[in-house]
Parts: sequence; C-alpha cells; structure tokens
Amino acid sequence: MINASHLSPEKAIILIVDDEISNIEIMNEVLGDRYEICFATSGEQALEVARVVQPDLVLLDVVMPGMQGFEVCQILKADPLLADVPVIFTTGLGDTEDEIRGLSLGAIDYVTKPIQPVILQNRVRNHVELKQLRDHLAKMAVTDALTGLYNRRNLDGLLANAVVKLADTRDWLSVIMLDIDFFKQFNDAYGHQSGDRCISMVAAALNRAVKNTSGFSARYGGEEFTCVLPGADSATAMEVAHEIRNHIGQLQIPHERSMVSPFVTISIGIATARSHPDMTPENWTRIADAALYKAKAAGRDQIRAEQFEAA
Repeated sequence: MINASHLSPEKAIILIVDDEISNIEIMNEVLGDRYEICFATSGEQALEVARVVQPDLVLLDVVMPGMQGFEVCQILKADPLLADVPVIFTTGLGDTEDEIRGLSLGAIDYVTKPIQPVILQNRVRNHVELKQLRDHLAKMAVTDALTGLYNRRNLDGLLANAVVKLADTRDWLSVIMLDIDFFKQFNDAYGHQSGDRCISMVAAALNRAVKNTSGFSARYGGEEFTCVLPGADSATAMEVAHEIRNHIGQLQIPHERSMVSPFVTISIGIATARSHPDMTPENWTRIADAALYKAKAAGRDQIRAEQFEAA
C-alpha cells in the first residue's frame, strides 16, 4: 500500500489489486512513470485503500483468495464516493461469461494476463482521460465560471445536506449573505470587464475569510454571495462577517460612484439558528436575505444579524 499523504496531486492515482505481488510489480513497472501507484493484495484491503486515496482507476484481479474481484467491484459501485471510479478487471480466465458478468457489475474494461504492456498503457490512459474529462465537466456544472466558487445550484444542495446533518444534533448553522454596494454604478463607471474583476477579487477575499472554518462559499447570483457555516453560532458568524469586510476593505478597489466610500464595500446579512428536523434551507436564506435588506436600508457597508428558532 501507499501512504495517502505522499500521493502527488499532479498525477492520476491507480489502485492495483492482485494477490500475486509479481503481477503488481509488472503493472507498476509499466505504469509507474506516468501515474501514482498504490496497491492491495486482497479485496478487503482494496476497499480500505480505495476509501482513503480515492483512486482515478482500479485495476482489479478477478480471482483472489477470500473476497473475489466481482464482489469488490460490486461494493465499489455501491459506494457513492467511489461509484464513478473506472474499474478494469485483470484476469487470465479468458471466459466470455466472466467478462459479461464483470461488465454488468459496472467494470469498464478487461485486460487479460499475461499483461501486454502497450495494451495496458493505452487502456489505462484512455479511461483515466475519460474520467478526468467527466470530473472536469461535473466541476463546471457546480461551480461559477467567473469566481470558482460554488454556483447557486450546488449551494442549494449543500445547504440542504448541512441542515439535515446538523438536525440530528440540533447544532448551530449560520448563513451569511452579502452584496457589493452600488455595483450597478460601479459597472457604469468602469465597465463590465472591471465589474467582473471586482467580483473575482471579492470572491477571493471571501474564500480567505472562510478558509479556516468548516464552511463554504457560493456566488448566489450577480454581485451577491453566500457563505454557509455549519456549527457556527451568532458570535462566530459575526467574526467571519467582520473578517470578510476587512479582507474586502484591504483590497481598496476604487469606486468613485459609491455613496458610502471611495472604495468598494459590501453589505452583509446573517441568519443563525439551531438546526431542527422541521426546518428547511429556506428558513436561513429568507432570514439572511431580510437581514441583508436591513443592512442596505440602514445605509450599506454594514452588518445585520438575526437569530431565530424553529417555528
């Protein structure tokens, strides 16, 4: 096996599963220059390693003592974290029925033993590249192209999951909503390209402010952003909000048409409550949005917070 902390983020990770060390050595020799290789010599060990390293592809022996490759594949495909990892069976069986069975369980290909280096290299490369393309497309679907933050669609799902998870322990959850003050006037004065740069800089400052929390940030729409802070009570959320304002203030982005400052500022609304099974994400977003409106109505460049309870 290999220590997950030693894996290179720049290389795809291949998990080789085979009870014969000689087979692992051969495949490592063929693939080791291009990929990070980790290995397991049993089905049980393979599942343990896969959950730790999250490989980009699994080369899985069909016939092993104890848990067979078919069973390992079935368990991998039933795990939400590993279901999308391509599995290539390595086998000397040459049996059409076994090949059909493996493919029906979710394997993507077969490689027969003894290993042919060129065939193994090409098939692994093709399937790794396809997985990386799928991962990229999946990331694009849930992130905002301009800022790299989560988009509104993904925010809704992540917030819903947080509400459900925290409801079991009745733990705190805070949602911060913020808006760039007088952003239309900013665009009118400096142009939309400068407006996009402003949004990107605000998003980066937002990320810096929440990076030490267990929370996450999203672009809610236009010049509006949201931070979700699981486990954060009112005091903690207020600290994060002040840090966000400080980071953005330090940028000193000129804004000649702002009515509150010569630089870009933000207004912030916070909603905080203990999660409850009867509550929905809309409880937080609605109250945070109302608090944001109050901050704007009070003159902007301000923070307003509301703590509430389940109805």
